[in-house]
Amino acid sequence: MNQIVGTHDLLFVVLDTLRYDVAKQELVAGRTPTLAALLPEGRWEKRQTPGNFTFAAHSAFFAGFLPTPAGQGPHPRLFAARFPGSESTAPTTCVLDAPDLPSGLAARGYRTICIGGVGFFNLKSPLGQVLPGHFQEAHWSEELGVTDPRSTEHQVELAQRLLEGRDEPTFLFMNVSAIHQPNGHYLGQDEDDRESHAAALAYVDGALAPLFATFRARSRPTFCVVTSDHGTLYGEDGLRGHRINHPLVLTVPYAEFVLESA
Repeated sequence: MNQIVGTHDLLFVVLDTLRYDVAKQELVAGRTPTLAALLPEGRWEKRQTPGNFTFAAHSAFFAGFLPTPAGQGPHPRLFAARFPGSESTAPTTCVLDAPDLPSGLAARGYRTICIGGVGFFNLKSPLGQVLPGHFQEAHWSEELGVTDPRSTEHQVELAQRLLEGRDEPTFLFMNVSAIHQPNGHYLGQDEDDRESHAAALAYVDGALAPLFATFRARSRPTFCVVTSDHGTLYGEDGLRGHRINHPLVLTVPYAEFVLESA
């Protein structure tokens, strides 16, 4: 990462609430062609999230603790906020003298942008300002949130407007809200279930294609991380929702890759 930071744009996309099993299922079924074309070896990596709901997971992410690979660690991290005794900070880790990733990258000359999605990014309350507050620029509106069936399209259109005519090194974070409940509308039903969760992912896959194309058109390559913050339950073991330490909540899909500039 020390060779990438400063030479690449950085794109961090969190597909909020996406389950690993559903992501893998839809990939194998051919219903997520945009992501399939980008994922290393055409597959998701199975990882463990540091948090079982959005606020906890993103607080860890922005300190450099991305989802952890399977198996015994320590696993070297891409980024780290400097602190003594970190066993997962390696020579390959980009260590930032800042309490969080966005402010550390800003100190390295990056323009940092947050495009919010779920309620923890809505800027409407002190709590809704904590995560976006790490960034130089933070954006949220109702059309980017969980209740708008076209939220991902709106998020991508906003990103394109923000990048238009600007070519400084950029760190863009997007919290994709569409997969989070409610998602039944993607199947024309009132209730959310595993099938509507999958349908939401298929929608998101198509809507994200212009975002990747926009970054490819920039003057420098883009290092991308695409992951989920946590999964959710639809009745498994008699449980629904998340903020529960269940394997389907804690297991998430993860990918990192480089988009070369055109």
